[in-house]
This record gives sequence, structure tokens and C-alpha cells, in this order.
Amino acid sequence: MKILLVDDSRAIAMITTARLESFGHEVHHANNGQAAIDMFRNESFDLVLMDIEMPGMNGFETTTRIRGLEGHEPWAWTPIIFVTATDSDTNLVTAIEAGGDDFISKSSPESVLQAKMKAMSRIAALRSRLAQANGKLQDQANHDGLTGLFNRRAMDLRIDTLWETAVQNGKPFSLLMIDVDNFKKYNDHYGHQAGDDCLRAVAQAIDGVALRADADRLAPGAFAARYGGEEFSVVIPEAPSGVHVGVGMAIVEAVAALNLPHERNEAWGRVTVSVGAVCVSPASSLVKQVFREADELLYKAKASGRNRCESN
Repeated sequence: MKILLVDDSRAIAMITTARLESFGHEVHHANNGQAAIDMFRNESFDLVLMDIEMPGMNGFETTTRIRGLEGHEPWAWTPIIFVTATDSDTNLVTAIEAGGDDFISKSSPESVLQAKMKAMSRIAALRSRLAQANGKLQDQANHDGLTGLFNRRAMDLRIDTLWETAVQNGKPFSLLMIDVDNFKKYNDHYGHQAGDDCLRAVAQAIDGVALRADADRLAPGAFAARYGGEEFSVVIPEAPSGVHVGVGMAIVEAVAALNLPHERNEAWGRVTVSVGAVCVSPASSLVKQVFREADELLYKAKASGRNRCESN
């Protein structure tokens, strides 16, 4: 285990570290409460051994503040064992109320310390497996099962935050609505399995454009999502007006470059997309108006022959 040992006594810390390392654990020492909080903020630990009596910030306050840090992280709970020379009932109650999980005396024999470390090791392994499982569940909840892009739910949650930030800071906000041209005809002609393959390929092309725009700092924070069916979205927070046009045109070109045959997509003969691109600068009013305008431009692109980007 990776253990954070919090104790203001260097001598006791050296002895405890040596004992724990002899059991095969990795020990990091903080000699006061603030140092422990700083280390905990920057690193992850499997266990915290917390001294109670320390100058300045005692172990109870330090533990409360560590639990506050964990409150910002999903599924986070690091076991904290208080180590003290006075294991009174009052200390035990205060320790639990502060967020501690167990209590051990500094004079505990080697066998007791080792037994507690074995128990904590089992908990650490369980926490790791649980965090991985919860991470997978969260990923599944936020991503579309077919394309791997953000799903509508995740997109809406992110947009709510990004839009509010843009409005408060007077920043621009761009939205692209993208639709695969004549996709129903594609499904009818090639079958639904081919339709799924088509959507995956188009999604990868769209995502590739958004990721490159983000990586090149052309559109920092840009991301793609599956809006529903054969519709996709790209959100571009804070990029100046005009960037949305370039990204929209790049998406049209990237999908056309896939050269996926589509006999029923008249005039083109391959899979294409139409894009409606909107930039509001600065962001104001309601975000639903941005979606409405992007939809109107998308329909205009389709009415103008498809395989194109229409923008404001």
C-alpha cells in the first residue's frame, strides 16, 4: 500500500516508517496537518495514519479537511486510522465524527499493527476494483454505445456549464449540428448493419476534426457528440467567430473523404453530411436559441444541395 503517515515527531515517524516498510508498504511522511493536506491534494494514497496531537492543526481538523477534498472526487474514500498514545472514549468519538475509520495505539505490538495493515490492504484492493468498475459505468453512462462519442445526456450537461461560463464572461460560443445526408435511404438500400458501420465511420471523422481543432488550439475544448440517430453535434466553447465555419467545412470534407458508397445519395454517390454552424459572440440569452438557429442552418444546407456547411 501507499501510506501517508502524518506525525510531527520525526523520531516516531522514522520508527513507524521502518516498521511499515518491513511489511512491504510505501510510506510518505508529513510532519504537520497542512503538509498532509498538500500531499493528499497532489497524490493518491491507500491509507492515512494520522497523529492526533500536533501543533497548529491537530489530526481531527486535518482529517475533516481531507474529507472535504475527497468530496470533490467521485467514489473517493481513503481509510484514515488515528494513531495516538491516549485511546480515550472521547478521542474515539471525535475521531469518528471527524471522518476517521479506526484507532490504533502508538504502543501497539508489531503483530497488531501488521494485522491492521493486512486488513487495510484488502480494503485498498477492494477500493481499486470498485473505482475501476464505477469508472466503466460512468463512461458507459456518458458515451454513445455505437459510436463512442459523448451521448446526448453528457453533451447537455457539458453545454449547460460551458454556456453559463460563456455568458458570465462575455465569451463566444459555437455549435455545429451535423446530419448524414439521405441516411434512411442508406439503411434501406444497404441494411442496418451497414448503417451502423457508416455511423461509426462518420462519427470517427467528425471526432477527428474536433480533436485536431482542440489539439492545434484552433478551437480549445471542442468536442463531438451523437445528438441522436444520424445527427451529431460539435461544441466549440470560447473560440472566436469564424472558427466554427472552418471546423464545419473540415467536417464536410473529412466525411466525403471516407469515400463510402451511397448510391441513393443523389448527385454525390457517396456518404456526405450537411452542417449548420452557429457562433454567438458574445454568448447571451438562452442556449436553446443557439440550437434552433443551428437547426435552421442545417435545413438550409440540405435544401441547398447537401454536402455543405451553412453558417451565420
